[in-house]
Amino acid sequence: MSDELTALLAEIDRLKQKLDAARPLVNDSILNTIDIEYTYNSNSIEGNTLTLRETDIIINKGLTIAGKSMREHLEASNHYEAILYVRELIVGKQQISETIIKNVHAIILRGIDRENAGRYRSVPVAISGNRHIPPQPWLIPKMMEDLGYWIVEAETRLHPVIYAAEIHERIATIHPFIDGNGRTARLIMNLVLLGHGYAIANISGEIQSRLAYYNTLEKCNLYNDKLDFFLLIAGYVHVGLKKLASLIGT
Repeated sequence: MSDELTALLAEIDRLKQKLDAARPLVNDSILNTIDIEYTYNSNSIEGNTLTLRETDIIINKGLTIAGKSMREHLEASNHYEAILYVRELIVGKQQISETIIKNVHAIILRGIDRENAGRYRSVPVAISGNRHIPPQPWLIPKMMEDLGYWIVEAETRLHPVIYAAEIHERIATIHPFIDGNGRTARLIMNLVLLGHGYAIANISGEIQSRLAYYNTLEKCNLYNDKLDFFLLIAGYVHVGLKKLASLIGT
């Protein structure tokens, strides 16, 4: 682990300790604001064209936006429902499993792709703009089973932020689903972060931020060099904690 990453994790933990005493001040309004913004950014990364305001209107008002596709509306409402499911899992202290990963994916693709929602892909895929070639479909069940073992084994030996980031990276590298892999990986990552008392890592959908995110992931895929990705995720956790502190006035 680099000195830069070590220092950043120490600052993250300092901020977390400061916020822990104020946790009761995090009300439903604050959580809704955070979750709407996260839904907007996570979908934007994948090409959804809804604005933050439009995302909020769809989720909180139940209205439709003229000129936007039904798929984009479903992506907004589904992703928000997936966050609520993640928060329910945290309350129940559920251990991450293949079933939970599939359940999250099923919510994301609900009403969009009934055949593939919550199911591992059965065909080879290529990722546009990425040199990484995901594994062949017949390898996926064993790779996901192995990931489940790793999730249990690694939890107590890695810093929670690194643990969460690596789960994201491993899911993204396996690319187990035909669609929705990125959103699923980010939600599972944030399930870990929230479960350990950290803030959501809300990766920006802005073009330069999106490119930085994709580039660091590709570096993991091609060279097994994960430092830049860990730094990127830790940076977003740090930003999230500072924003949370601002929202609750600490």
